[in-house]
Amino acid sequence: MVAVTRQAIVESVVATGRLQAPARIEVGAELAGTVVRVSVREGQEVGPGQELIALTDSEARSALAQAQAAVTEAAGKVEQQVDVGAPLAEQVQVQARAAWLAADRDYGRTSELVAQGFFSPQRLDEARRARDVASSAMAAAQLQAQASRGVEPALARARLAQAQASAAMARARLDRMRIRSPVAARVLLRQVEPGAMAQPGRVLLVLAQAGAGHIEVSIDERHLHLLSLGMPARALADAYPEQPFEAQVCEIAPAIDPDRGSLVVRLCLPQPPAFLKPDMTISAELIGSRREAALVLPSSAVRDVEKPAPWVLVWRAGRAEKVAVRLGLRGVGSTEILEGLSEGQWVIAPTQAVLPGERIRRGAERGPSAGWPMPSSLR
Repeated sequence: MVAVTRQAIVESVVATGRLQAPARIEVGAELAGTVVRVSVREGQEVGPGQELIALTDSEARSALAQAQAAVTEAAGKVEQQVDVGAPLAEQVQVQARAAWLAADRDYGRTSELVAQGFFSPQRLDEARRARDVASSAMAAAQLQAQASRGVEPALARARLAQAQASAAMARARLDRMRIRSPVAARVLLRQVEPGAMAQPGRVLLVLAQAGAGHIEVSIDERHLHLLSLGMPARALADAYPEQPFEAQVCEIAPAIDPDRGSLVVRLCLPQPPAFLKPDMTISAELIGSRREAALVLPSSAVRDVEKPAPWVLVWRAGRAEKVAVRLGLRGVGSTEILEGLSEGQWVIAPTQAVLPGERIRRGAERGPSAGWPMPSSLR
């Protein structure tokens, strides 16, 4: 039998989960290629931008050289347009205007001489045609000069920008032949060796981002009313059972898993121990309400605890008597009794083959903590 005692009780929820890194990163290649170098090993710490894997890049280098040559050619055409094309068009326009002025003056003199009878009318027609030709040439020179100041330079600059964009794409493609770490991290898994073919979508390395991780535990939905953000917790790694550490509830899943009837709770670590590693198994006790001087009974002595009407078997005047109880806080291995029992009463453990109403003889008695010690991992 176990006795009803008066002592402090802390309501808590015990769960098991795993330590999760701030981010788990699966590294692969964006382009297909042969692996020529793997620069890291499992367990190694890497910095942001550090090379992890190198792929063959001869084709990408050739494409970049071709694109850079196109940039050089386009830049030369822009320079040529500014230094040669525009001034030449201006000079052609000046020459065309001078030719038109000369043809116009010749036409005027020819008209006077024809009127005086010195030239035939056919000579006047020739002078008119020469003036018209000079006028057309002057108009063409004006259009060419305007183009050299506006359209042609714009086209040359557009071709240069296009060539520069192609070079940037070729440079980016070459850079993707070197796979680098996006953040400071630790290499968890290496699944590639030099000589292997890398394909887009294939995971080559798995990284764990550096920084304080968090614990993810699965809590039965019936304990949801006990949970709150900021709730303190005690945690313990199975690999280091004598080194507990503090944690805190920082995130509660917004939905219940319908298949398991549970929800995921994330515990943050204010001061994570140095021995923690990603995917470690962690036991955690989420600490809720506390009540001093409560009537407490070992949880194992309460029957039908999950049903609407829990009860216990008490020893009273040599008989086993069924007594209904109302429960309060539930701790690790202990339960608060709000109604039905008083301090010092003896309760028969369910392990005894005793039925209500049977006469019994009190034998070995156990103290208040007998049969329900807190697990050493959570003391």
